[in-house]
Amino acid sequence: MATMREVAAAAGVSPKTVSRVLNDDPHVSPATRERVEASMRELAYVPNALATTFRSGRSPVIGVAVPDLIDPFFAAIVTAVEEEALAHDLSTLVTSLGHDPSRERTVLESVLRRQLSGLVVAPTTNDHAYLEAWAARIPIAFVDRAPGRLEADAFLQDDHGGARDATAHLIAHGHRRIGFLGDSLAAPTIAERLEGYREALAAAGLPFDDDLVALDAATRPGAAEALRRLRAPDRAVTAVFSSDARCTMAAVPTVTAHPIALTAFGDFPLADSLTPAITVMAQNPAALGRLAAARLVERAAHPTRTLPRRTVLPVTLVERASCRV
Repeated sequence: MATMREVAAAAGVSPKTVSRVLNDDPHVSPATRERVEASMRELAYVPNALATTFRSGRSPVIGVAVPDLIDPFFAAIVTAVEEEALAHDLSTLVTSLGHDPSRERTVLESVLRRQLSGLVVAPTTNDHAYLEAWAARIPIAFVDRAPGRLEADAFLQDDHGGARDATAHLIAHGHRRIGFLGDSLAAPTIAERLEGYREALAAAGLPFDDDLVALDAATRPGAAEALRRLRAPDRAVTAVFSSDARCTMAAVPTVTAHPIALTAFGDFPLADSLTPAITVMAQNPAALGRLAAARLVERAAHPTRTLPRRTVLPVTLVERASCRV
């Protein structure tokens, strides 16, 4: 196996210059970089990741922390991060935060103590000030939910606009009593989607009714009870907007047994195969993961080039049969 000294000799440069090329030093001239990279290819040189770790103090590893590794949305984010990391010769360390916000800090700090090159996190809490010292040392990118009390890159979907459009779609089908199905308003994504739902009602001249907001619906019993309350004579909804894929999946048995017009935020496996097939606002979790990982690579190479940025990806209505029940 070729060494760095052999690559340097073949390219007619010093070993330090080879190291600068490996670390993407912008001060290396294009001609020198091309010559060194050609020598690497000819000699089949493989950088010593362990030596790189000793020099930089960081492992060539990107951490990925999501609430639920089984959830198809978060699984797609993890897969995309892994693919982007691999393209840059980085490994990934994946961990689950769970849905209990009290676990987040303990889990993340345990992962961060491994001297990662960067971290992608789909958070469960609303306060990330505890990460400030870590964020000064390594790049951190948030996906799905924005950080609270911390300046960091964030890659989100259009929660407000998607909920507004999904609710407006039910209104366009003639519905005037539309229920809102959700988990907890402590989650900023659900709170944003509730605001989008309210905006669609207001735009159509329909009143907002707190009694039509049913929460704690992320489990089958919870979703069944929420739908029972929404169907009660004093509420009498004719359609439901489900604000979260977990809630939608939990509601499937009840909706299948007792059909009701439905649109949902977030697609999920087999949603198009159910009876009725579920109309959804489709997200792009793979794009969230890919963009977040690419940003970490960019930040690692150029830590102070730009300020943290927030990127909001659009969501797309996929109409199926459930909105026409």
